Amino acid sequence: MPSFLLLEAICVFLFAGVPPSLPLQEVHVSRDTIGKISAASKMMWCSAAVDILFLMDGSHSVGKGSFERSKHFAITVCDALDINLKRVRVGAFQFSSAPHLEFPLDSFSTQQEVKAKIKRMVFKGGRTETGLALKYLLRKGFPGGRNASVPQILIIITDGRSQGHVALPAKQLKERGITVFAVGVRFPRWEELHTLASEPREQHVLMAEQVEDAANGLFSTLSSSAICTIASPDCKVQPHPCERKTLETVRELVGNALCWRGSRGTNAVLAALCPFSSWKRVFLTHPATCYRTTCPGPCDSQPCQNGGTCVPEGLDRYHCLCPAAFGGEANCAPKLSLECRIDVLFLLAGSAGTTLEGFLRAKAFVKRFVQASLSEDSRARVGVALYSEELVVAVPVGEYQDVPHLVRSLDGIPFSGGATLTGSALRQAAEHGFGSATRTGQDRPRRVVVLLTESRSQDEVAGPARHARARELFLLGVGSEAVRTELEEITGSPKHVMIYTDPQDLFNQIPELQGKLCSRPQPGCQAQSLDLVFMLDASASVGPGNFAQMQSFVRSCTLQFDVNPDVTQVGLVVYGSQVQTAFGLDTHPTRASVLRAMSQAPYLGGAGSAGMALLHIYDKVMTVQKGARPGVPKAVVMLTGGRGAEDAAVPAQKLRDNGVSVLVVGVGPVLREALRRLAGPRDSLIHVASYADLRYHQDVLIEWLCGGESG
Repeated sequence: MPSFLLLEAICVFLFAGVPPSLPLQEVHVSRDTIGKISAASKMMWCSAAVDILFLMDGSHSVGKGSFERSKHFAITVCDALDINLKRVRVGAFQFSSAPHLEFPLDSFSTQQEVKAKIKRMVFKGGRTETGLALKYLLRKGFPGGRNASVPQILIIITDGRSQGHVALPAKQLKERGITVFAVGVRFPRWEELHTLASEPREQHVLMAEQVEDAANGLFSTLSSSAICTIASPDCKVQPHPCERKTLETVRELVGNALCWRGSRGTNAVLAALCPFSSWKRVFLTHPATCYRTTCPGPCDSQPCQNGGTCVPEGLDRYHCLCPAAFGGEANCAPKLSLECRIDVLFLLAGSAGTTLEGFLRAKAFVKRFVQASLSEDSRARVGVALYSEELVVAVPVGEYQDVPHLVRSLDGIPFSGGATLTGSALRQAAEHGFGSATRTGQDRPRRVVVLLTESRSQDEVAGPARHARARELFLLGVGSEAVRTELEEITGSPKHVMIYTDPQDLFNQIPELQGKLCSRPQPGCQAQSLDLVFMLDASASVGPGNFAQMQSFVRSCTLQFDVNPDVTQVGLVVYGSQVQTAFGLDTHPTRASVLRAMSQAPYLGGAGSAGMALLHIYDKVMTVQKGARPGVPKAVVMLTGGRGAEDAAVPAQKLRDNGVSVLVVGVGPVLREALRRLAGPRDSLIHVASYADLRYHQDVLIEWLCGGESG
């Protein structure tokens, strides 16, 4: 009698595109404390007699990209080691299917030699035989080491996915007095890392992807045994709550589906409901405690007033970066008055989404602004419009020159309610928001629209915003966190957006708004030395037409620079199916020859890797041998459609660590959060809606390059 097997439907869903830059270990502290952890990692110094051996996973499960990040971590650790044969000795193994000695501990006697050798290590690939590597060390010991006469430290950098047993050899190594740190890469299996690490395990398990945090954790643990010290006696090792994540494949029941099964006793085939399952790759979280060193900083007392940013200079000095509206005093004392010649139209959302309370708050902001900023001899003129479904100009620009009359006129503006049509309001403001003045060119004041809203638009805003900017309107946005992304799209740059967290914080934005109203992009770097490399995404995801628009954009930007070997040098790198230097920094000594070469840059197609392109710039373009000038500011401007940028965060930071500024220009519906992680500081990212809109962002890019952001 035939028998039938129950058929179970299985669907497999894989997160093939999970970005390796996703934080798999997060220390739950404030941004200020994260900065202190990073700063303290650079203040450590290890000068005791100690043997340190790096055991680096070079298997296929780690991959070449993560192997490069492992090398970067090892080099960062070496920056804090007093390497010589009498004090700190360093050696390295790479393991995969078999262990391979890269260099013994007595090979090199200087920090520079060790770092150069680690940098030249080549990824081998193969199985993850961690156990074999540990057994080799049990048999042979630390090659070139001093045996047990000095402390022995083993730093294992791996994803913890060994294809053999590791518990017994790891236990035997630790019983011999060897201190073992387990440092995760890629998507580590934390359980295996805990098996490898010495006790207390939470102080010996780290994550290489967060280099400065991992270095701080390692040195914090070693400082307890006097192997490492820190510059300031006021620095302390403290526990912080943290969270570690593991990427695992799990099976879950989705539901039931109709299927058929047979019976041994009869020839009948019965219909039944069978379970329907799916496989998913999910992140499992593991709460932990991370021990990190932090040092008190000169900015802890918040000495900078009025929204000024305190920048520490060493352990006990600082300086304040003040908003443009404040000046004169060291700690950002106020300077209140608009001295520039401008026409300002405040555009207030009066829709139901904003609420009456929000509308009254916006009116109060405008009243306080004009009281603080305008005077009898001010050259600024102010108007106010409100919008919901239609735009209403309540106070025409320039109608009131007397401040008390202007303030009283604001009291009579009513709340309207209705839909939030910000796009329509922008288009109407561009058409008739500034009246029918006939003055043009040099005779016309700068025209600025300041949009105040707490409600997302119910119509499209990108097109109307482009239309307004094309009519030479300067757009600024003031709003809550909920509308940050929309305001950035409207204004064209995060630098043109002011976000407040509570009602009082709204009024704290007045000095910053004053500064932005009177600031103008600089017309190029005509007298400023700069080594500048443009990096263009020439992959298939961009396409030849969009690539041509990027070429046109960088040509237009280049016109703003005095290109010659003594002032500005320009290079160009393209990436797609390969990474190619179109021309180096010292290839073309004149602006005309640079412009011609930019037009001839090849479109490559294929799949692009921004990380490989940035490493190419680091190794083969931004070097003294290839024309980079010592002591001259250096910048890389990266234009990308967003794909292929997942592996770029570490190479970008590597460039920044070597004094090269990196600006990311993301075009289209890109992954904004991924690009922000790549861009580093918030002002190092420009988001552009489409390739055709690049030309509207040239001023912002030039301001970033020439206004000190890239210095």
